[in-house]
Parts: sequence; C-alpha cells; structure tokens
Amino acid sequence: MTTFNTQPDSRPAVVLLHSSMSSKGQWSELMAQHESSYRFIAVDLLGYGKSPFPAGAEAHFSLAHEVDAVNAAIAGKLAPDEPFHLIGHSYGGATALRMARQLRARVLSLAVFEPVAFHLLSEDDAARIEIENVVADIHSATSAYGAARTFIDYWNRAGAFDALAEAQQQRFAAQIAKVKLDFQALLGEAATLADMAALDMPALVLSGERSPQSTRRVAECLAAALPNGVAVQTKGGHMAPITHAAVVNPLLAGFLAGAEIASA
Repeated sequence: MTTFNTQPDSRPAVVLLHSSMSSKGQWSELMAQHESSYRFIAVDLLGYGKSPFPAGAEAHFSLAHEVDAVNAAIAGKLAPDEPFHLIGHSYGGATALRMARQLRARVLSLAVFEPVAFHLLSEDDAARIEIENVVADIHSATSAYGAARTFIDYWNRAGAFDALAEAQQQRFAAQIAKVKLDFQALLGEAATLADMAALDMPALVLSGERSPQSTRRVAECLAAALPNGVAVQTKGGHMAPITHAAVVNPLLAGFLAGAEIASA
C-alpha cells in the first residue's frame, strides 16, 4: 500500500472581502499573482456572488450579521484560532473593521481600501451628510434601475450606469436591495473612531485620488485613529482595486510582505 505524507500548508492565510455589488472574483488577479506566497480565502459577502441574500433579517440587518456570515465561510478553511491577514475594499473594508475588532487576537494585519465606515464620522461632518443624501436619493428612486444608477454614478462618474451593457444594468438593479441593507448596516454601526484604537495590528489605509469626499474623509480619519496605521493615496477612484489593480495590488502585496509602503 502506498502512503503519502501531506505537509500542512505553511503559507500565511489572507481573508479577502469585496465591495458592494461585487464578488470575491474581484480579487482574482491579486490571488493569481501571489498564490505561491499566501493562502488566499476570498469570501462572497451576503447577497453577492454565490452567497444568499439575508432574507428574514432585513429589519435588523447589521455588520454583525455580515461578520457572522464571513466567519462561517472561513471556518472550514482555517484551523481553529488560526491567525490571518485581513484585506477589505469599500463595504468589505467596513466589514473588515468590525471583524478585526471581534477577532483581534487572530488578525495579523489589516489593509483596507476606502472602507465605507461612515459611522466613524460625526453627524455634522460634510462628508457624512454627502453620503446620507446619496442614500436618501437611492431610497426615493422610483425603480431599482434608478436606484442603481444613483449608486453606480456616485462611485464612478455621472453617466457610468447608462454606459453599461443592459445585462450589467440588470445585475446591478437586482442587487440594489442588498445595497440598501449595506448602508443600513454601515450607518447603524455603533463603533466610533475611539474604538479603532483597539486595532493595534499593522494597518494600511488606501484611498484613491479621484474618490468622493465621503470615503476620502473616512480614510483620513481612520488612518489617524489606528495606532499603527499607514495612509497611502493611489491613482484612480473608489473602485481602484478593480480599475487600477496594477497599482493597488503591489501595495497590498508589499504590505503583506512587511515591505516599506511607498505612495503610488
């Protein structure tokens, strides 16, 4: 009988959380480039990719629900209490902040690109007022298409939604119900900037030079609040991890490797 000795995977684990209206597939390029060095675990957040919509929890949906789903998704891929690096973009970044606070002992490092943690901003902050106005416009839209148009155009540019192929418009319109829950969770989160002091792991906070005021403001405040946070601005806008992956991915990889982070 032939026996095989299987060695445990010694590559550091990296959990990847995507943005709203996206999926774990947004990290495919990063994963392909560095799979020899890291054991990537990309997760579909609730209502996106192959993850189910959080039906039945809509009235009280929160980031805690999202983190519970992420924890369930990674449980079978990590040993009990195994540490991991954590990377998140936009809504995935805000989810990562909540997750890092809940699992502080296990999170080796934290890298976020413009986490939409608007709850960190004071209610009279112009940046928070800006995004609350966007949320109001999404809720007042007379159709899913109109709501999706408001969402997509805000993060990209005016006319971006109408420039998309019909199939993409349909997909985004179908996801707007989850986007509304995402904003509910984000604006309802109780954590403050003072709470970020507990996240004392090495941290990288990335932002795009052409991003909206709302997320650039969050990134600025978050980087200042994190005890070991480094702020870096990159080319592109809020969707730079996708549109400017060639710029963002080397920064993430360099950070993971412990290399000095330089501005793009």
